[in-house]
Amino acid sequence: MIGRLGTTELLIIFGVVLVVFGPSKLPELGSSLGKGIREFRQSARGLKDSIEVEVEEQDSDKQEA
Repeated sequence: MIGRLGTTELLIIFGVVLVVFGPSKLPELGSSLGKGIREFRQSARGLKDSIEVEVEEQDSDKQEA
């Protein structure tokens, strides 16, 4: 189960998406969704890295003083 969605709910959602977008648009839709998730993860990782650098700089400044 993903979160609180069971297999039946996921199948219903997939069926509705299939009816709304059609089978020819599903690969394009999946690709766009994958790219969006990838970009979000990269942005979150970049933000985390920049915060860690700031914390390390502040710690080194405190140790020097």
